[in-house]
Amino acid sequence: MNNVTVVDHPLVAAKLSILRNKTTLPDEFRRNLQEISILLLIEAMREWETLPAQTETPLARCDTKILAQPVVLVPILRAGLGMLDGVARFLPEANVGHIGIYRNEQTLQPVSYYCRLPSELGEANVVLIDPMLATGNSATQAMTLLKQNGAARIQFVALVACPAGLARVQSAHPDVPMITAAIDPELNASGYIVPGLGDAGDRYFGTT
Repeated sequence: MNNVTVVDHPLVAAKLSILRNKTTLPDEFRRNLQEISILLLIEAMREWETLPAQTETPLARCDTKILAQPVVLVPILRAGLGMLDGVARFLPEANVGHIGIYRNEQTLQPVSYYCRLPSELGEANVVLIDPMLATGNSATQAMTLLKQNGAARIQFVALVACPAGLARVQSAHPDVPMITAAIDPELNASGYIVPGLGDAGDRYFGTT
């Protein structure tokens, strides 16, 4: 699929295996979700623009680089907060927005209930984060909200995706690159990714 990157890295694969395991306890689930989120963000940052700079080391002055644009991290509530806990430690200078969307369990359609975003979206590298890309409806709506608020450079980072969700996002937002650790084959009748890893929010917050 165009604009989709599956991160093929041994450490990503190992941590995803821990997250998939139904016996993984919440504390271990939280730690590994935070750490794999950082690894996926590093891949997302690969093509970010930099500016030349100079830095004084203890021994001499040298040429260096700095990020050309500010960074805005936007989790989709609530499961996206788990990824935010990791990537915000890696990019503490980033501003953070929040988009609240839940899925109607009968229709599987997204329902927006909250949107609070920083003002500099138009100048920033905006990273939308959510552990699961299932039907793609919530991610698509979140991207629409970001663009309506001025975002011009959006990337979407998810732990696990499925073909239906990827196709839905690509159809609505073909300009948004997507980065994931795995593409699982299908959705079940309830709209959950199979094999997936269950409800990431419930497992992260211990509310299963």
